[in-house]
Amino acid sequence: MPLSVGDKLGPYEILAPIGAGGMGEVYRARDPRLNRDVAIKVSAAHFSERFEREAKAIAALNHPNICQIYDVGPDYLVMEYVEGTPLKGPLPLDQTLQYAAQICEALDAAHRKGITHRDLKPANILVTRQGIKLLDFGLARIAGDQALTVAGTVMGTPAYMSPEQWESKQGDARSDIYSFGCVLYEMLTGKRALHQGTPQERAAVEPPALEGVLRTCLERDPEERWQSARDIKRALALPVAPAQRLALPHKAWIAVAGVLVLALAVAMVLRDSRQNATAPAETYRLSVMTPETSSPLDFAISPDGRTLAFVARAEGGKQLLWVRRLDATSSQPLAGTEDAVQPFWAPDSRSLGFFAQGKLKKVDAAGGPPQAIADSASSRGGAWNRDGVILIAPSTGVGLFRVSAAGGAATPVTILGPKESSHRWPQFLPDGRHFLSFVQAGRGGGVSVGSLDSKETRHLLDTNMQAWYAAPGFLLFVRDGSLMAQSFDAGKAELGGDPMRIAEGLMFEPSNRAAFSTAGSGILAYRSGSALNQMAWFDRSGKPLGTAGSRGRFYSPELSPDAKQVAFHQGDPQTGNNDVWVLDLARGEPRRFTFDPAIDIMPRWSPDGKQIIFQSNRDGPFNIYQKLSSGVGSEEHLFPSPVSVSPQDWSADGRFLVYTVPDAKGNRQLWVLPMLGERKPIPFVENGANNYYAQFSHDSRWIAYASNESGRYEVWVQSFPAGNGKWQVSTNGGVQPRWRRDGKELFYLGLDRKLMAVPVRGASTLEFGAGVPLFEARTEGGHDSLFGLDAAVRRGAGRPALPAQFGTRQRRLAHYRGVELDQGVKEMRREAAWTIDPPVRAKHST
Repeated sequence: MPLSVGDKLGPYEILAPIGAGGMGEVYRARDPRLNRDVAIKVSAAHFSERFEREAKAIAALNHPNICQIYDVGPDYLVMEYVEGTPLKGPLPLDQTLQYAAQICEALDAAHRKGITHRDLKPANILVTRQGIKLLDFGLARIAGDQALTVAGTVMGTPAYMSPEQWESKQGDARSDIYSFGCVLYEMLTGKRALHQGTPQERAAVEPPALEGVLRTCLERDPEERWQSARDIKRALALPVAPAQRLALPHKAWIAVAGVLVLALAVAMVLRDSRQNATAPAETYRLSVMTPETSSPLDFAISPDGRTLAFVARAEGGKQLLWVRRLDATSSQPLAGTEDAVQPFWAPDSRSLGFFAQGKLKKVDAAGGPPQAIADSASSRGGAWNRDGVILIAPSTGVGLFRVSAAGGAATPVTILGPKESSHRWPQFLPDGRHFLSFVQAGRGGGVSVGSLDSKETRHLLDTNMQAWYAAPGFLLFVRDGSLMAQSFDAGKAELGGDPMRIAEGLMFEPSNRAAFSTAGSGILAYRSGSALNQMAWFDRSGKPLGTAGSRGRFYSPELSPDAKQVAFHQGDPQTGNNDVWVLDLARGEPRRFTFDPAIDIMPRWSPDGKQIIFQSNRDGPFNIYQKLSSGVGSEEHLFPSPVSVSPQDWSADGRFLVYTVPDAKGNRQLWVLPMLGERKPIPFVENGANNYYAQFSHDSRWIAYASNESGRYEVWVQSFPAGNGKWQVSTNGGVQPRWRRDGKELFYLGLDRKLMAVPVRGASTLEFGAGVPLFEARTEGGHDSLFGLDAAVRRGAGRPALPAQFGTRQRRLAHYRGVELDQGVKEMRREAAWTIDPPVRAKHST
């Protein structure tokens, strides 16, 4: 029965009707106890399941852009009274972007609580003096609750419903994203994007980058849409200014500050801020659409500001170096640069340095055959000065080295301090003699200044990422996930003034590198977005079997021997710190395993599942620590090492641990630690090359590993412990070998990114059959990095579990040691997986 003004509903006095719908009426009422107005929604019938759902949904949320619930009574809800008007278009661009960002924030808050709105439309979005308020969760679906989905029942408002809602499917957060696209189009044009679920002819929207965001929202296939509201918000971070400032040069366009583009900002904003603090800062941004297979952090802008270099896969899966002039409309791959990573420019902007297959190489940016300059183990960046000196960071455990751009031997430039584990990401200052580098040190780190004339470095700035010098006198660095700029006297190597924020939400990786690059011409290139991961199960045919846990920043996952838990490490974007976590697969809840403020990474289970070892730099260089897998007790330092060591694998009999040790040049050598008795380390492979990804066989009699001793990475097997038998398994390059549970096959990743399976026969000696390609693995990063497919099979595990193959619409990605990377767009599962005889499970679920 409708209520009248003056009626009482519990303690609430009805003031006026607000509206009515299929679920009941809404009234404005007065709460005399708190002397405030409220909105009361009264059910048309007995308090329905949908009302209860709305109450639970809203009560779980606390966000300024979502209406609040105050009370629940018999057949009614008491909510925040919001004064406002329903959203209506068309709206000016700046207002559209402002409201759209707030809607995305509200949706993101709901989606993170597992709540899908399912009825997003302008009528449920109020515009208030304070901003947007999202209302009416009456059709909301809470993750794991199936009650409201009935076959043949359509949930939502036809003009804003996603295709899956029309098909009576449950829908998820991506359904809300489709509806948001309809709302966004209406805000921009004042017209509806759909009529009864059918797309109408849509006018193009401006700027063009916004059209791309809208089109991705309205993809029919949920896998093709944006995958989170937070990513849409980042993509909508358009630099809005007075109309005359939106006019860009002929060959540029306004940037979508999303993960699929590189936004280039003229650093005049920095110069203006120094010369006149009150003058408006002019910042021009444009977007460069790199190929869909581009690597997220491997890019560099040339010193003259005219050319962008980046890494991407070409047709056939080859990872190449590409160049793109900013006055051109297309990018060009550079032939012969297979497996390139971490490009850096010569000071004349004509040549590029890069790392590939254990070599430092250079190539002309206009094309031509690359030249090998020097051997280089897994690298952490390079820098080139005008005198032809190149600085490189070969590996964790050593300082920086120098080498002539004409070729020759690499010689040390810096030495590690007592608590330091590496020097990385060098960049020359304008004088060409001094340089910046990131110093990783125990429980902290920061940027230091060094010189070619001294092996000492001087601490400059506390930060968890690299820093770049930007002309005419600024230092760019990362703080709490934001890119900051601070006045910097390069001659004195001194900071001045206060830092200012110039970009937010930068993409980063655990190796203390954020996605930005600067040039002497005042150009900044950066990529924003997140690197959220999702661990997933696949069967041998590539069919998805489900996911493990929620999305996060997972790296180096390792399955427990009983296949019930996964250990991994994840990074904190604010502090840059990494800790080990353990995920219970049945419960789906992770628990933190290490708590030290240092970097704790690369967990490995003992064969009985009672211990977890991991790598940590809490005492200076990275060493190996051990802790009960239950989490009880403190960590045990297995053995002290003056250089950084990295755990690889634990033998099935529990007696030995194989790990890597850098030699004087930074190349990784294989050593073995007996886990019983005195624990005295024993050298196993010392060949002066780079050796890694070592794995014991099921019977602990053989060790497979990857080495570039032949000039390129190949897979080798060596007998253990004597080491008197040795076989080259791969014939055309390979990395990341992994044994099948029964030892009858060895898997590895070819340099062409095809996953190979090699039959193994024999006991006292081994025979290897011809390798069979299984599928092309779309891995990201170089073979000498930890990016890629880790296809190990856990001994004795129960069911088959195979690597996830994921990607994005604009730029296909794969996984980082077993975890699918979501760079803030939408995912697309690829029909590729391996063929392993069950019962088998992936050791490092990739």
